[in-house]
Amino acid sequence: MDLRRDVLLGGRLAMIRGGGRVLAWSGDPLLRLMYRPWSDRPDLLHRRLRDGPQPFASRSGVFVVATAQLCREVVRDRRYGVRTRVGGTPGGAVAGERDPLLEPVDLSILGLDPPDHTRLRRLVAPAFTPARIAAREDLVRTAAERLVDAAVAKQRFDLVADIAVPLPVAVIADVLGVPDADAATFAHWGQAVGAGLGGVRSLRALHRLERATGELRGLMSDLLAQRRRGRPDEAGGDLLDALAAAEIDDDEAVGLAVLLLLAGFETTSGLIGNAVVALLGSDTWPTLVDDPSTAAGVVEETLRFDPPVQFTARVPHEDVDLAGTPVPADSTVLALLGAAGRDPTVHTDPDVFDPSRTTADEHLAFSGGAHYCLGAPLARLEARVALEVLTDRAPALHRLPGAERRRSLLLSEYTRLPLATTAGA
Repeated sequence: MDLRRDVLLGGRLAMIRGGGRVLAWSGDPLLRLMYRPWSDRPDLLHRRLRDGPQPFASRSGVFVVATAQLCREVVRDRRYGVRTRVGGTPGGAVAGERDPLLEPVDLSILGLDPPDHTRLRRLVAPAFTPARIAAREDLVRTAAERLVDAAVAKQRFDLVADIAVPLPVAVIADVLGVPDADAATFAHWGQAVGAGLGGVRSLRALHRLERATGELRGLMSDLLAQRRRGRPDEAGGDLLDALAAAEIDDDEAVGLAVLLLLAGFETTSGLIGNAVVALLGSDTWPTLVDDPSTAAGVVEETLRFDPPVQFTARVPHEDVDLAGTPVPADSTVLALLGAAGRDPTVHTDPDVFDPSRTTADEHLAFSGGAHYCLGAPLARLEARVALEVLTDRAPALHRLPGAERRRSLLLSEYTRLPLATTAGA
């Protein structure tokens, strides 16, 4: 452990956290999304941001858009990227460097602009086409039935630990070609990284995140080395075979493999948990039990109502006019996807969870433009099948006390969700 580094980072972290809390107390709604007690009701802060001037100029130096129209405009406008014009982060590291507090995780293609983003995305995109994902439904259903049956047999279980994490872990491990993927280990890594993505809150959390990403990178590096020794066939193999055969450097290959693994289960587990809570909390679970074919609509409504990823950031590469407000090049613009999903100009009674809603699929939960989520078809499939199997195996499902939720500026997901299969359980 580097003591000098820790002292410097600890001092910066204290300044960032302290300054942010001062701005939150002063009334800045964006900063309040990061601190309790205000963060317990993000819907109220989203409404305030949506109803106010667009974009909102936070005292943190960030511009915020919260309406569906402006969020859609920002994520689709080609004048925006995710890096500054010289390849760095706004107000942070220069090109080629990563600030451990402002950018604690190597986001691979999520943190790249074209042409590098395009080059790497094209490499892995064939594995996530709707046709390739649809062909995996039997695998997803078999895994879901095995996990749900084991959970239901206990009568009391934790949806996150028993189903919502191990299901997408098993599936993305198959897509990548990771052998013997241990759900508990991956859940530990995902928890550490998820906490970091939501904002580094302590040196202890930073160390935990760095250990987790180091272990993940070590695993992927070893697997890629094994594939290269085995002379993988790119055309017929899994994603690790394709990465091992690709003409990209080791850091790019490892970073991309780590990202695909984490993104392949962390947010999908959040989607499954958020869907079940919304169903049980709105008394619409019996409707799904009666007609499991509506599960796809439930998934879309959950993505609108309570998306696992709450915002995405963009950086204009030139001075832009955003709804009449001049926004300088290399500024940060946050598009609040969670707020956009409850925009009353698009959705009637937006604070009501209604799986029969016809406008639910107009959400931006998977972002848009060049950075539209590659794994969207897979996440939709896994969540739909999980709900179908749950309604079949546990029609009398209900919540128990003890749920734990991670609500940060970025993520909205359950980390623990106790459930029972019968009223007396």
